Amino acid sequence: MPKAAKALMGVRILNALGAYALSFLAVLAGPELAPVALAVFGITALASRWAGAFLLDRFSPRGVLASGLAATGLALFALTLAQGPAQVLGAIALVGLAFELYEPASQELLARASSGEQRHTTYAVMGVVLSASGAAAGLLAAVLLPLGVRWLVAADAFTCLLAAAVAVAFLPREAGARDARRAEDGRWRPPRALMRLTVAGTAFAVGHLAVMMYLPLALLERGVAAWVPGLTLAGAAVLAPLALWAARRLLAGRAHGLILCVGTALLGVLALVMALTASPQLTIAAYLACTAVNSVLLGRWQSVVADAAPESDRPRWFAFQGSSWGLAQPAVPPMAALAAGAVGAVGAGAFLTAGVAFLLVPLVLRRATL
Repeated sequence: MPKAAKALMGVRILNALGAYALSFLAVLAGPELAPVALAVFGITALASRWAGAFLLDRFSPRGVLASGLAATGLALFALTLAQGPAQVLGAIALVGLAFELYEPASQELLARASSGEQRHTTYAVMGVVLSASGAAAGLLAAVLLPLGVRWLVAADAFTCLLAAAVAVAFLPREAGARDARRAEDGRWRPPRALMRLTVAGTAFAVGHLAVMMYLPLALLERGVAAWVPGLTLAGAAVLAPLALWAARRLLAGRAHGLILCVGTALLGVLALVMALTASPQLTIAAYLACTAVNSVLLGRWQSVVADAAPESDRPRWFAFQGSSWGLAQPAVPPMAALAAGAVGAVGAGAFLTAGVAFLLVPLVLRRATL
C-alpha cells in the first residue's frame, strides 16, 4: 500500500477505537430528549460532510482531516461537560458539525495516493481494518461503560485528538486544491452520472443497513440461543478479509460497475432467501454468504467515484455520493416495519426490504454513464 494510505489507516484506526461513544448518544441525552438529540446529530453530521468537501477547495486534505478530528475531539469534551437539555443539544450539534468534516478529505487522500486496481485494494483494506477496529472498540466500551456514558464520550474525544496529532505528524504535506480547481462562476450542480450513483448508493446502503441492524433480532425470532447472533457476527468478521483476499486475483481488471451490479444482485437474492426462510441455519448460511459477497464490494463505490469524477470536483463527488448513508439510516426502520406487516415478523420484513433495495442497484447503475 502507498505510504500515505498506511499513515491514513493509522489515523482512522485511532479514531475508530473511540467512535463507539456515538452509539450511546441516546443514553446520554435521556429517553425524553433522545429523539430530538439524534435528529440534531443526523442533520448536522450530513451538513458537516458537505462542509468538509467545500473546505477542500481552499485547504489541503491533511489540514481538513486533522482540523475535523481536532474539532470533533473538542466538541466531544464539551459534551462530557454539558448539563441540562439546552447544553446537551448544543454540544451534540457541535459534535455533528465537526463529525464528518474529515470524510471527504480521507477519501481524497486515498484517491491521490493510488490508482486503478491498487486504489480499489486500498479502499477495500481500509474498510476491513475499520471493521476490525470497530470490534476492538466494542471491547473498550465494555470496560468503560460501567464507569458511565460520559467516560465513553471522553475516551472518544481523546482518540480524536490523538488521531489529529498523528495526521499532522505523518500524513504528507500537500498544497491546497484551490489553484488546481477551475474558477466557478455559478452554483455547483451534481452531474447526472453522480445523481444516479448516489441513488444506487442509497439503495445499497438501505439493503446493507437493513441486514446489519436486524440480523440479531431475526435470529432470535427464529428460536436460536442468545449467544448465536454474537457468534455469527464474529464468524462474519473473520470471513470478510478471507473473501476479499480470495477474490483479488479472480476479479483483477474487471470493471467496478460490473462487479457492483452482479454483486448487489447476488445480495438481493440472498436477502430474499433470508426473508422467506424460517430456518435459522439457512439464515446464518445466507448471511455469511452476504458477508463474503459484500467484502468483494468493499471499496468499489469509492473507486467508481474516484475514477469517474473530474479531479477538481472529486471531493464534492465523494461528499454527495457519501450522503447516501446519511439518507438511508433513518429510512430503514420505517421501511422494515412496513414490510413486516406483509411477512409477519420484523426481522423478515427487514430482509425483504434489503432484498428489494439490493435488486434496485443494478437497475440504476446500468443506466449510469461512468
